[in-house]
Amino acid sequence: MTEVTDADFGAEVIGAELPVLVEFTADWCPPCRQMGPVLSDLAAEEAGRLKVVQLDVDTSPETTNAYRVLSMPTFMVFRDGEPVKAMVGARAKRRLLEELADVL
Repeated sequence: MTEVTDADFGAEVIGAELPVLVEFTADWCPPCRQMGPVLSDLAAEEAGRLKVVQLDVDTSPETTNAYRVLSMPTFMVFRDGEPVKAMVGARAKRRLLEELADVL
């Protein structure tokens, strides 16, 4: 899974051709760590339809503040450079797939 920062968010997410699922995460966040394997599986299964990236809120405060992210993990789906969906909190892979169905 790709990690993005304030520096490359525009190129990796805003400029992406595919829809992008961004996990706003932090090292100190247990639910965020719990989502790691789920997101890795999702990235592999949806390759070609969905790009999955992580952004560390502590090292990328500009992007975090720009999208008013207050809780971790926060998931945002970007399509054509715009956020089209946001979800807060850890969730099972099946539930995450259900919530992403309308944007894939």
